Amino acid sequence: MPHTPSLDPEQLAAYFALMEVSTLLQHAVDQQLREDGGLSYTQFQILATLGENPDGRQRMTDIADRLVHSRSGLTYQVTQLAKAGLVTRAPSSDDERSITVALTPDGRARLGQVMPGHEELVQRLLLAPLARPDITTLSDTLGRVREHMQTIPPRSTAPRRKPTPKPAV
Repeated sequence: MPHTPSLDPEQLAAYFALMEVSTLLQHAVDQQLREDGGLSYTQFQILATLGENPDGRQRMTDIADRLVHSRSGLTYQVTQLAKAGLVTRAPSSDDERSITVALTPDGRARLGQVMPGHEELVQRLLLAPLARPDITTLSDTLGRVREHMQTIPPRSTAPRRKPTPKPAV
C-alpha cells in the first residue's frame, strides 16, 4: 500500500529547516567548546545546568531528564568532568538513592572561559539574521514545542527494556 504523507509541504519544510539549523548550530558550538575549553557539548550542558543554580548543585537524575541523556552516558560525562576537577559527586542529602553533582571553582572558571565565545557564536549564527520580533516568536514557538514534548515522562523514570531472549538453536 503506498504511503500517504500526513505532513504538508510547509510542515515538512519547517521540520527539515529546524533539523538542519540544529545540526549546523550544534556542530559549530561543539567545535567552539572544544577549542575554547576542551569540553564536549554534553559536558558544557552539564556545567551550564549546574551554573544556573545558585549553589551549583543538582541531582544527576534531574540533569539527565533536562538534557535528555541516558543514565550511563551522563555518568560517563560526569566522571570525565570529575577527573578534570570541574565537578564533584556525592550522595544526595535528601535521597540516599541519588547522587548530587556540584560545580567546583575550576568548573565555574571553565564555564566562564567558554561562555564569551559561545555567546558570540550563537549571536552570529542564530540571532544575527533575525529581528527582535522574530526572536520573540522563535522563543515563544520553541517554548511551546518544548513544553509539549516535556509532557512525555522523563527518560530517567521510564522502565528499562529487558533484553530479548535469543531463540534456542
